[in-house]
Amino acid sequence: MSSVVVITGSAGLIGSEAVRHFTGLGMDVVGIDNDMRGYFFGADGSTQWNLQRLVKEVGARYTHHNIDIRDRDGLDRLFTELGSNIGLVIHAAAQPSHDWAAREPFTDFDVNAVGTINMLEATRRHAIEAPFIFTSTNKVYGDTPNSLPLVETETRWELPEDHKWFGGIDETMSIDSSMHSVFGASKVAADIMVQEYGRYFGMRTAVFRGGTLTGPGHSAAELHGFLAYVMRCVMEQRTYKIFGYKGKMVRDAIHSHDLITAFEAFHRAPRVAEIYNIGGGRFSNCSHIEAFAIASEITGLEARTEYVEENRAGDHQWWISGTARFEEHFPEWKLTYDVPAILREIYQANQEMWKA
Repeated sequence: MSSVVVITGSAGLIGSEAVRHFTGLGMDVVGIDNDMRGYFFGADGSTQWNLQRLVKEVGARYTHHNIDIRDRDGLDRLFTELGSNIGLVIHAAAQPSHDWAAREPFTDFDVNAVGTINMLEATRRHAIEAPFIFTSTNKVYGDTPNSLPLVETETRWELPEDHKWFGGIDETMSIDSSMHSVFGASKVAADIMVQEYGRYFGMRTAVFRGGTLTGPGHSAAELHGFLAYVMRCVMEQRTYKIFGYKGKMVRDAIHSHDLITAFEAFHRAPRVAEIYNIGGGRFSNCSHIEAFAIASEITGLEARTEYVEENRAGDHQWWISGTARFEEHFPEWKLTYDVPAILREIYQANQEMWKA
């Protein structure tokens, strides 16, 4: 088996977790990350701290390249050099925010859609046998989930138990005729292209449509990083703005470790042009109100929140991922972190950095 893993966004939440995991399995990892997150979200969002920690931790098995995924020639040179040594490609680099995308639509599309085809084409030319894993998003479904018959409870919106998607939304939900946000649309373009390189060229591609991806490696900023930013706000006594839906909107949350073990399962038994909804499912989910209650309990600090009546355009009122398809293909995979465990770990990991 070829021993090099190429990971884009390697200093980010998912990328850095993947670096640690695959170097831990004895593979060499080549990381591609130019800290665009610092450009998107300012100092809060920069991943430099995570990169420094990563390089210290994993040592010589990791090689870092400060390449922009929009730089086709730069990627092609790197892939030419690595060639058939590449055994796996994990494409996790992205512009991840709805609100930010609307400010700079060209940048958003160039990073998310064009950057993805640049990675696909480099892989096809130089390492066509390597499985290609893409971190997509549940936002490809647009605001269609908001048409579900939701019922209001004391702390959350919820689906009736007899609804076919009570256990989680599966991959049969349509991605058409909905409002996606500019970010959602650029991710749709990338998502479809990854599928197409699988179907058309026979590449072993997988699209993982994530719910809330989280963990202690998150550079938590207001525009991106839900659970980490909740914990950061409580620890630093910042005011968190809750946008609409009475703070009862529901998110399922998957810890970066659990997502990477799913990637490993696909790497070991790859398939062609697969699509998977992936997230915490019924095992790990919460509303905003519930998240603040858990964070307060962990920290012993009161949460400071400000309610904004208007919800963000295209934002999901309720999302729980149906992971049955992935579990059917990879029955050995299991979720290990629920929301309280995730928040506790974020709290413990950031006690030095986040103080009131």
